[in-house]
Amino acid sequence: MTAHLVALDVDGTTINHAGEMSPAVHEAVRAVVDAGHHVTIATGRSIVAALPILAKLGIDTGFAVCSNGAVTIRLDPRLDGGYEVTEAVTFDPAPALNLLRAEWPDAVVAVEELGVGFKVSGYFPDGELGGDQRIVPWEELVAHPVTRVTFRDPTGTAEDFMDLAERIGLHGVNYAVGFTAWLDINPEGVSKGSALELIRRQLGVEPAHTVAVGDQRNDVEMLQWAARGVAMGNAPDEVKEVADEVTLDVDEDGLVPVLRSLLPAANEPVATA
Repeated sequence: MTAHLVALDVDGTTINHAGEMSPAVHEAVRAVVDAGHHVTIATGRSIVAALPILAKLGIDTGFAVCSNGAVTIRLDPRLDGGYEVTEAVTFDPAPALNLLRAEWPDAVVAVEELGVGFKVSGYFPDGELGGDQRIVPWEELVAHPVTRVTFRDPTGTAEDFMDLAERIGLHGVNYAVGFTAWLDINPEGVSKGSALELIRRQLGVEPAHTVAVGDQRNDVEMLQWAARGVAMGNAPDEVKEVADEVTLDVDEDGLVPVLRSLLPAANEPVATA
């Protein structure tokens, strides 16, 4: 069996909406890693928030995609902190943020500080952002190029934010609305899929040997990139429509049958590139 590049979203895919990873999912991920496949976490989370997931899975080598593709890290336990940033794509947040602020002034905004946390206009609810939160003036939020911006209002809905993005027309950026009123903004052309393609080439994995599993709108490009794109059962319809197949809900451990299908038969070795 040939080694595959297996890209896994985190929230709503590898862990449930309560932030828990089931023993069955953990066992299945470990089995695929131990079989010789290149398991790569691809998440909207920052580096700081992704590292605990990687640690729980026992993944300390290879690559991980963070911030919806704007940041790629190489994992190596010999490095300080266990990783190094190999790619960080930035953009000017001011045009998009000023447009959004004019339309929705009560929302809170976060801009990522790599490996540290976020500068914020106001505190986000507990558990929603990894790392430190540091309140700064608006002028500082928009002053420098950033890898990712998050625009959030707990009183709104995902539909509210999709309508907002369409109404104001966000140009020169890539954006994705979450399952709540949560809008992530990244550099134009940057996605989980674009970052994974660079990793695929570096690893020497053929395009036909790529698998991706995800559940949200920020996973669409990744599912389209993979030769086998799998949507979780809890994914919105527009995500399921671009996938090659749909598995069970995250609360039913939908990731497990996908991963088990990648395991070689007994005593059959995995061939690496």
